[in-house]
Amino acid sequence: MSYVKPNLRALLVTLGAVTTATGMTAAAVVRARGFREWRQGNARVLNETLPAHAQWWREHGREPGELLYVAIGDSAAQGIGASEPRHSYVGLLADHIRLATGRSVRVVNLSVSGATVELAVRDQLPLLAELSPDIVTVAIGANNVAVWDAAVFESGIRTIFAALPPHALVADLPCFHLPHNERIVAVGNRILRAVAAEYGLTVVPLHATTKRPGLRSVATHVANDLFHPNDRGYRVWAEAFLPALSEDIALLVPEDAEEFADLREG
Repeated sequence: MSYVKPNLRALLVTLGAVTTATGMTAAAVVRARGFREWRQGNARVLNETLPAHAQWWREHGREPGELLYVAIGDSAAQGIGASEPRHSYVGLLADHIRLATGRSVRVVNLSVSGATVELAVRDQLPLLAELSPDIVTVAIGANNVAVWDAAVFESGIRTIFAALPPHALVADLPCFHLPHNERIVAVGNRILRAVAAEYGLTVVPLHATTKRPGLRSVATHVANDLFHPNDRGYRVWAEAFLPALSEDIALLVPEDAEEFADLREG
């Protein structure tokens, strides 16, 4: 009998440990499920803003302006996650152009929520061809990360960049922080920068700018769906564009109109 008690004790200890581990695992599953449901609920709420944001940009795109600013992009250009569409990076850049030039600005936001580079080629480039913008910003490709195909990405980027005016500003892909996504982003940004160099386009350092605040920015710069920027996040996006945009703006406010015409023709 002397050997039975230790074995029984060991069995009870093992059963207790298994029960505790099972309980902890179950609690973790419940927490993960609750977090997933919370995130999905917030994503649904943001998705409900898609039509309202698109309508807002369509209506404002009809307003006249001395300067024409055209944006190509996806839901970030639409301002999904911002408290209002005008608080997107496109809205912030438009405000900056107005203040810096003292001129009125018409904003034609061609972006479409969910757009990939290939969808931008299909849906946005034909509309760009009908316009003669003074300012163009392009931030596209983040949605390609989830369905990554380097050849498809390069083909789409090449088609978009070939259709842009030489003064267009193209952003590289933003920082995703997660290692797997960041490896894809690194490949995408190498492709994007190489193609931009071929066409002589200015690349806006969106990745470096959005990476700078670090992983903690997920809690402070991201909307409740944990994907789109919030108002603070969009200010960071706008900051990435500002240095290059200021150089473009300098060409829009020459001391004399004749000089302006010469610069644009050159």
